[in-house]
Amino acid sequence: MKNTNTIIDKALLTIDIESKAIANLKKLINSDFEKAVNFIFNSKGRVIITGIGKSAIIANKIVATMNSTGTPAIFMHAADAIHGDLGNIQEEDTVICISKSGNTPEIKVLVPFIQNYGNKIIALTGNPDSFLATNADFVLNCAVEKEACPNNLAPTTSTTAQLVMGDALAICLLDLKDFSSKDFAKYHPGGALGKRLYLRVNDLVNTDTVPAVTPETNVKDVIIEISKKRLGAAAVLDNGVISGMITDGDIRRMLEKHSDISQLKAKDIMSTNPKTLDADAMAIDALNTLENFGITQVLVLNDKKEYIGIIHLHDLIKEGIF
Repeated sequence: MKNTNTIIDKALLTIDIESKAIANLKKLINSDFEKAVNFIFNSKGRVIITGIGKSAIIANKIVATMNSTGTPAIFMHAADAIHGDLGNIQEEDTVICISKSGNTPEIKVLVPFIQNYGNKIIALTGNPDSFLATNADFVLNCAVEKEACPNNLAPTTSTTAQLVMGDALAICLLDLKDFSSKDFAKYHPGGALGKRLYLRVNDLVNTDTVPAVTPETNVKDVIIEISKKRLGAAAVLDNGVISGMITDGDIRRMLEKHSDISQLKAKDIMSTNPKTLDADAMAIDALNTLENFGITQVLVLNDKKEYIGIIHLHDLIKEGIF
């Protein structure tokens, strides 16, 4: 059994080697990177990303990132390409070939066929003198000094560098496209992320459960209203206009200060100027409001600035927004 300190030291060394390799990529970003980004941005076609082995796995991830950020992309395995999948490549598509050495047999066979089709090739390689690099239109150099593998064999640092270079491409394209959070929501409608991007306060607030009292409401009735509606708070309305808010925290503080509450009214214990949100606001805005002000409830207003209910932190947690 390995010594624990040895295991931790090896883990830290791996992270150190890979982090240094990523930092070194900044020195390798050049005009070819800029030209490649602009070419893809101005192209009417898709991005076809190909590779073999571990590079193929990285290619799949870059494809997923591009598709989710507004750049249509397709994965094509380099070995399958020469057995029929070349039909995936259309006239105006751009092909990104990923290969650490740039000299694998599959790449050497594939590149001439792509050139014959007239498609531009972007080489993402660790060897700028390779067959792939010398035959590409743009070269993205992601060379690394060594793999994190102690034998300098297993693709580790090199695939990390490929991944980061792919992310850099995708983010630059995202920026050129002015890809907004609303655009992002179109491609991520499911799960917690999608809900953060498209779910609105109006989708969460229960307008059938609207806890409210008046400034003159007896405290006992205030407690009953808050308990009955189970949102931990009630708005204080004066002729339909919000004049304050009472939370279960206000109730606790009142009980600590007063032994006799029989004469107290809502106006005596309410907090004035409570936080409000428009029903059309994003649910994530509700979460930000609760976090920024250290509160658990916020009053919701319709487009006429009328009180229509309360959003509680639990509503957001239940929807996976938190």
